[in-house]
Amino acid sequence: MTDKPTFLPEHLALLADLNAAQYLTDGLLSGKEDVPAIALNKITEPLPYDGESRAELDPVRALVEDAMYQFREDRPTAADGWLAPRLHATLRLTRREAADRRFWNYLALGVAPDYVVWRHLGAKSEDAPPKVAVRRFRGPGDIQTFARLWWAAELFRDGPDYGPVVTMCANQDMLNTALRADVMDHRPTAQAAVRLLERGTVRTGREVNALVAAVNASAATLVYDVVAPDAERDGRPLRAWIEAAESAPAVPRRGLPVGPYEEKTPERSVDVLVDHFTELFAEAPVRGRRDADEGTGGGEV
Repeated sequence: MTDKPTFLPEHLALLADLNAAQYLTDGLLSGKEDVPAIALNKITEPLPYDGESRAELDPVRALVEDAMYQFREDRPTAADGWLAPRLHATLRLTRREAADRRFWNYLALGVAPDYVVWRHLGAKSEDAPPKVAVRRFRGPGDIQTFARLWWAAELFRDGPDYGPVVTMCANQDMLNTALRADVMDHRPTAQAAVRLLERGTVRTGREVNALVAAVNASAATLVYDVVAPDAERDGRPLRAWIEAAESAPAVPRRGLPVGPYEEKTPERSVDVLVDHFTELFAEAPVRGRRDADEGTGGGEV
């Protein structure tokens, strides 16, 4: 199985797509080879904030090792809800910084290729040997192993509270579907989706897909910003949180970390959208639901 890199520099770095591509061999993707760490680090670029504490590599490496150890007897998917908020709180990135694919390329290949293989290798099949998809190492933000966790934490945290992130990541169907929906950038929409999960209104993959499709379709005619306004965004708490990284301790492994002290999502706006989305979901076509309902009805007198 792919192992920890034999060479880990002091700081994180950037790795261009073209340079990353040469290391995405069949041997690595099948978990049979390691990344030639020294050669890879010769073609990286330094971070713009290379001298800051948040650029240090060791805290990130320690975090993924703890995740693999803690969930060694569980399904790897279970690690998402644990790692997402802690990765977000460790890296302390702006959205502009997080949009740089070169950063995530380096995390996947230069810091934790063993984690990517552990998390995404999949089960054996008679048709073909298991293999990690290239996009888990070098891919868009909703698919790449570490980028998807960071964006999940960024979009679904409620100000400093990462609790909703854990709920969202516990449902892989919602996590995968919601990250592709632009409407989730509206905080009341994101928090309303979390509430529907918490209440058990949506559970299965089919239900999640139906809900997100209905929410997206409704957004074309109903402006969520108007019916469910968010608090005015203030960049100062985020800047203060990033600056505090210089003296911040390692993120807790048991309790959740604390995010930027931004104002929480207005409760009234979330309630409005919970009611609206519940109505949308009740009318949304969910494959198999009609048959189940008819079966239940037929048994009643």
